[in-house]
Amino acid sequence: MSHLGLRILYNIINQLPYASAERFFSPWIDMEEYMKKNNILLSSLESHIPLKDFDIVGFSLQYELSYTTVLNMLYLGGIPIKAEGRFDAKKNFPLIIAGGPCTVNPSPMSAFIDVFLVGDGEDAVVELLNVVRQWKLSGDSKRETLLKEISKLKGFYVPYIHTKISNIKRRFVLDLDNALYPVRPIVPYTSIVHDRINIEVSRGCTMGCRFCQAGMIYRPLRERSPENVLKITEESLKNTGYDEVSFSSLSAGDYSHLLDVIKKCNKKFGKSKIAISLPSLRVGAVNQDILREIKSIRKTGFTIAPEAATERLRNVINKNFSVEDYEKALNALFNEGWMNLKLYFMIGLPTETDRDIEAIRDMAIKALHIAKKNIGRFVNISITVSPFVPKPHTPFQWYGQISLDEIKRRQGYLRDVLSSKKFKYKGHDECMSFLEAVFSRGDKKLSLLIEKAWESGCRLDGWSEMFDFNKWLDAMNRTGIDGSFYAQRSFGKDEELPWDNIDIGIKKSFLYKEYERSLSGQTTQDCRKVCTACGLKCDKSEALNIKCQESNKEISDNNFQILNSKFENQDMDIRNSKHNNSQSSISNSRIKVRVQFSKTGKLRYLSHLELVTAIHRGLRRAGVPFDFSKGFHPTPKISFGPPLNVGIASEKEYFDMEVFTPFDIEFYIKELNETMTEGIKINKMKIIPMDAPSLNSFIKRYEYKIKCIRQDAIKCDLLPIASFIAHRDGKDIDISPCIENISFLEDGLITLTLRDTHNIKVRIGEIVKAILGVNMNELEITRTALYGCLGENNEWVEPL
Repeated sequence: MSHLGLRILYNIINQLPYASAERFFSPWIDMEEYMKKNNILLSSLESHIPLKDFDIVGFSLQYELSYTTVLNMLYLGGIPIKAEGRFDAKKNFPLIIAGGPCTVNPSPMSAFIDVFLVGDGEDAVVELLNVVRQWKLSGDSKRETLLKEISKLKGFYVPYIHTKISNIKRRFVLDLDNALYPVRPIVPYTSIVHDRINIEVSRGCTMGCRFCQAGMIYRPLRERSPENVLKITEESLKNTGYDEVSFSSLSAGDYSHLLDVIKKCNKKFGKSKIAISLPSLRVGAVNQDILREIKSIRKTGFTIAPEAATERLRNVINKNFSVEDYEKALNALFNEGWMNLKLYFMIGLPTETDRDIEAIRDMAIKALHIAKKNIGRFVNISITVSPFVPKPHTPFQWYGQISLDEIKRRQGYLRDVLSSKKFKYKGHDECMSFLEAVFSRGDKKLSLLIEKAWESGCRLDGWSEMFDFNKWLDAMNRTGIDGSFYAQRSFGKDEELPWDNIDIGIKKSFLYKEYERSLSGQTTQDCRKVCTACGLKCDKSEALNIKCQESNKEISDNNFQILNSKFENQDMDIRNSKHNNSQSSISNSRIKVRVQFSKTGKLRYLSHLELVTAIHRGLRRAGVPFDFSKGFHPTPKISFGPPLNVGIASEKEYFDMEVFTPFDIEFYIKELNETMTEGIKINKMKIIPMDAPSLNSFIKRYEYKIKCIRQDAIKCDLLPIASFIAHRDGKDIDISPCIENISFLEDGLITLTLRDTHNIKVRIGEIVKAILGVNMNELEITRTALYGCLGENNEWVEPL
């Protein structure tokens, strides 16, 4: 769900009148076992349609260790894993396509995938869908006919049709501003890896790092206009309710308008405490002005990627910065008060020596000393080290990976010397990196290895708890395939490469020239400054606008001013429309509002934290003017009542929020119910005193309605209430004082009234277990009411 490419294609396809895109994901192991045991096919999230019933099934191949998982998902979806097994006219299996960076060497997966898309998908996916649609309308049910038509499209590699000498040219979008971008992405209930708005400010990179595949296969550099970035930001915030925006690209620090865009975002969204974050930056791109703008709202994480620790090795990989640049970047960062820093390095780079490895420790210690000089106290410095993996279509594609034993030795040294200095060291699994190299440089013979490893139980190999290298070694033994041969072999200059049929637009001769320059320690300039003649001819085509940016800066600034004026007018219109009928005559003062809501349906399975996050985002989407706490990490002044257990629904839950006036209660009830996710409904609101007791301190009594899923599970011989015992915190306690009433109704319903005592807090799970003899997951439980004690007569009353 964090993958931007999936969001983009999902948005494009679902805007077509004749197509619908739905999502499916690999289940975890326990779910897979359950599906197999109960003959349940892998199905889509949206309409629960089995995978085998779709016209097209698409995979994004971001990482070589996902290959066995692709096979497993096809199998779980009722689809033959091999392309040849899908040529059964009677069953009409889906077309299996794949995109993503791994498609620049499609050979290892060519036995399983019908069609590979090489390059950008925004335009290509529409062309593909048109071909499939016309094929369906024609009534020709032959799979071969469809594959022949797709093979005529630029950027599509069809193993069944194309020969070894076919030349597949990569697709790329010419203008990002004219490409559709998802401003209404699906917002997951659960936390995801990049749980924020992700805006791609540019695509491609001009720095020419020789190890970096993305820097080659996503050329040429294309930048999104600052006006469009701000427009996307505004619409995405309004539609999602996120409180953080990430400006992403391969080199976000080199985006021409980065500082201006961040300033405009802070001016526009600062009052709503919208934080700005950036991905890892080059050392030379760390700018004090940018740091100040980022921290003005909230300090987000910061990562710098030196990659190599000596100037000699940095020249080899074309990562051109000096010791002085590094010190300047760190001084700027710690001067602005950052207390957490991540540094990213690689080991096993071409020509690397032990001195280069030792220098990683020196760079880390230098960061620690600079932090102490600027801040005067301990800071958290994390060091991440990954083994170098030679990738296709890079200058280092001819160079083999160092041996597995040597990777282990170098990582072991760094683990010892860095851990002793109290750094947080994280080394990428060397066996995973070995397999990554095997498949990134592999040929069609590796399809057999992938299949046998899957049959041995390999799947979800990118997750350390699932990765089993012994199963891969066993598969290599059974197939006779030597993984070390593929990972470590070096290619000759004129030797045919398994991926030579894929044309990314960059000349092979240019890449080899860069390889030769690397071995002699020569650097190559940023190609925005000097054209390096890589073969793309950017100065004569779509990237011309990159060279004209400085001359267009004045025009861009004028457009910014027009955009800001538009934003201010929109703000005024929104404020007027939302508060014309406000019940309060006092402007911009704070009040406390208590909200009653229900949580039903599938949302009963949300955890309390997920529920809080969903409501916060719903409040933002509705434009509720809530107040924030002070300090370095401002949070909304919203507090919730006693949390619900996962799996329990509720008819009446509560939260309090501090908001600014004017505040129209009826208006915001309507707005919230239109923007809140299905399953959460706002029932009512009321202004309460600012010094009213918190919900958690007030609520002491709870009513539940219970229905047993299995009627035979409830024990019939109920004991007297006085004898209910629960095991808590290592000892038995009498929970009977918490049980106020039990009533058995018709149709197997039970009502339960519970209350906290001075010594015991109610835990619904242990109480139903003690009373009914079953676990909560065998019951349908709904919390129907909450009460607090009020007045001289100690009367139980609802919070609202």
